[in-house]
Amino acid sequence: MKVVVAHNRYREAIPSGENVIVDTEIAQLTAAGIEVLPFQRSSDSIGDLPLAQKALLPVSPIWGRAAQRDLAELLSRERPDLLHLHNPYPLLSPAVIRTAHAHGVPVVQTVHNYRQVCSSGLYFRDGHNCHDCRGKAFGWPAVQHKCYRGSAAQSALMATTLAVHRPTWKSVDRYIALTGRIAAHLRDYGIPDDRIVIKPNGLPDPGEPAPLGDGFLYGARLSPEKGLALLLDAWRRHPVGALGQLRIAGDGELRPLAEQADRERADVTYLGALDRAGMEAARRGASVVVAVPTWNDVLPTVILEAMSAGRPVLGTDVGGIPYLLGLDEPVAPAGWAVPPEAGALAAALPVARAEAARFAGAARDRYLRAFHPDVVTRQLIDIYTDLSANSHATPR
Repeated sequence: MKVVVAHNRYREAIPSGENVIVDTEIAQLTAAGIEVLPFQRSSDSIGDLPLAQKALLPVSPIWGRAAQRDLAELLSRERPDLLHLHNPYPLLSPAVIRTAHAHGVPVVQTVHNYRQVCSSGLYFRDGHNCHDCRGKAFGWPAVQHKCYRGSAAQSALMATTLAVHRPTWKSVDRYIALTGRIAAHLRDYGIPDDRIVIKPNGLPDPGEPAPLGDGFLYGARLSPEKGLALLLDAWRRHPVGALGQLRIAGDGELRPLAEQADRERADVTYLGALDRAGMEAARRGASVVVAVPTWNDVLPTVILEAMSAGRPVLGTDVGGIPYLLGLDEPVAPAGWAVPPEAGALAAALPVARAEAARFAGAARDRYLRAFHPDVVTRQLIDIYTDLSANSHATPR
């Protein structure tokens, strides 16, 4: 089987779980005998584009003409069985779906966020969850609130893209919803159940976990929706040293908060932005990983990484986190989930520290049962096989 994997990579300077998942999935599929043809663009390349292409950047999310030309050449030359799309913005555009269909190639898309409807993709703005654009033909609230990159002009462009491509998104042959909540989002958008499959992301097995370290690790993009301010509020409700050490890894607009906490408290250490090896070392040194977004985070990769390493997770009960931790399963969960409130999180911190050793085995077991490559790669190949019979059908 031959599969094109299409993805617009997020900037490498900002940690992206989606980039990690795409790379991992390509490696897992290749190991399973699938011929993968990566069709990727990177947002890091924008600064190096020729002037003519830079001039067209404002409309790239709508049409991405250069990407369509290159994709058409690839499809004609390689005649793949299907195209698997992840993120199309800004250099690919949802128009890759139309290009694939014009060549008789069915399309699968993994839905990592809510950007069929929401210009930011988060259903989150100004510190709270927001659904103002849901059900609207055009997302005027996104323009009013400058939801895309803090710009009214760019938000208008993204809202236009979403409006133009509503029929395009509804033509996708199969959607991969990472959780039941994403499946509900797609149904609300008008996608029928028979075109939605629930399949989570997975990660390679790092091997038997190292013994637990001590203290807590928070690793995320330092942006408001990821909950750093919430965590620091909860942490400060305990005396210095009462919970061991809190280590913070990542970078972003809230970096000053992490640096201030590092200066003010001896039990907070800001590690800065870490590469993959650095994050692995930081996890080994911790007993609990903290993931406390305040938005409905779909399937945080940091939690998958923690469970694979046998580290229980203290999370918020938003988005896909309760599902990730297995809180609705009859076996022991992989950690704890509390409301995204400082008081609830403050109360849970000492509990998590005291019970970390008891939950570590359950965290590893949850990973092995639900997110190991042997499990999720087989699910993905089954999805491909179900669609591949339609390859090279009459162009649409």
